[in-house]
Amino acid sequence: MTLIKSISGIRGTIGGKPNDNLTPIDAVKFAAAYGTWLKEYSKKEELKVVIGRDARISGEMIQNLVVATLVGLGIEVIDLGLSTTPTVEIAVPLEKADGGIILTASHNPKQWNALKLLNEKGEFIDASQGALILELAEKEDFLFANVDDLGSIIRNDSYIDIHIDEVLKLPLVDPKTISNVGFKVVVDGVNSTGGIAIPKLLEALGVEVVTLYCDPTGHFPHNPEPLKEHLKDICELVVREKADFGIVVDPDVDRLAFISEDGEMFGEEYTLVACADYVLGKTPGNTVSNLSSTRALRDVTEKHGGTYYAAAVGEVNVVSQMKIVNAIIGGEGNGGIIYPESHYGRDALVGTALFLMLMAERGGTVSALRKTYPSYFMSKKKIQLTPDLNVDAVLSQMAEKYKEENISTIDGVKIDFKDSWVHLRKSNTEPIIRVYTEAPGQAMADHLADKIIGEIEAITALN
Repeated sequence: MTLIKSISGIRGTIGGKPNDNLTPIDAVKFAAAYGTWLKEYSKKEELKVVIGRDARISGEMIQNLVVATLVGLGIEVIDLGLSTTPTVEIAVPLEKADGGIILTASHNPKQWNALKLLNEKGEFIDASQGALILELAEKEDFLFANVDDLGSIIRNDSYIDIHIDEVLKLPLVDPKTISNVGFKVVVDGVNSTGGIAIPKLLEALGVEVVTLYCDPTGHFPHNPEPLKEHLKDICELVVREKADFGIVVDPDVDRLAFISEDGEMFGEEYTLVACADYVLGKTPGNTVSNLSSTRALRDVTEKHGGTYYAAAVGEVNVVSQMKIVNAIIGGEGNGGIIYPESHYGRDALVGTALFLMLMAERGGTVSALRKTYPSYFMSKKKIQLTPDLNVDAVLSQMAEKYKEENISTIDGVKIDFKDSWVHLRKSNTEPIIRVYTEAPGQAMADHLADKIIGEIEAITALN
């Protein structure tokens, strides 16, 4: 059982003891810290906060606690009920709210939940703001409102429909073009809110929908992270239904993966590559992804005459870099599409619409589309370390060893070789170094990872 406090929010497993797990006491304390910080940050007397949740079993309980806490602070709450992460993000500015809280543990299993915190733009709070909220939660320095000054609750369950309307209004999305093709698509909503939002979007785009696990009960039928080893059912159903492709989302609908018509994975890393290919073909410009994402995005960006930039891992870091370089599109290799024309947040609804437009215009099959992109393979491994080891010193030695190569140290150490790369990052929560590699072949990626791990183990043996 675990409780993880970080600058981006608080997440943990339900039940157990306060401060060790995500208990009602922890939910109230952290919501109070956010509301207290928001009062100081906004410098306003009357505040409005948007709240939404995925379909987790614990969601309604956590939502009631968080909403009541904000009301106790004198804050007006716009309660979206069952929603998605990107839906809450777009609702904050549309409601002219001062912030938002998304209750979701993303791809984590059903025993987990979390409070993810947004600013007045509907974007994740930054590191300095998160640190202040953690400090307030630790001190428990809260001042609740008198009875005459309590906040209020406005319930609005229309925002998934509003979100879909916003997607349909995007200049690069033409519902008629998509509808004319007559696509048939299978959707795995992992029994969360993607099972509501994605089929609704597809129907609005004139797509025939076959649903799988789209009942928002919160009882996940498989591990909710959209990886190949968890997706046997939809891979088989796409082939059986003779569908054009399949769509898989995580419980809060900010990660997007596609299944090709032959039942094979399109590749989560290539979700962003394909969407960027479509967008850059219409509006050339720059792109951003994190350091652990595929090199294929750089290749596609340069094909369209743009420049690719890498950011530290984490959505807030990607968004910050996108704003600096005025990126047209960006995101993360886990299937997270960030399209500023809509909003600065990972959005599976936007990604779905852009992918459908690409397929409608290109024609052919999804498997054939995948073959048009540079083919890279990843290896993701980790090294267990002793808690007293100076990980920063180890990473510095690796950077020195490969100083003749192209080195980035903005987030751990990334070493770019001519035809491959390796990214070394220390975990913030456990004594490990994550070792990610990419190469033109799986054996090459695995060999590079093993080689680097051997070199790190040799260094640590000497320390």
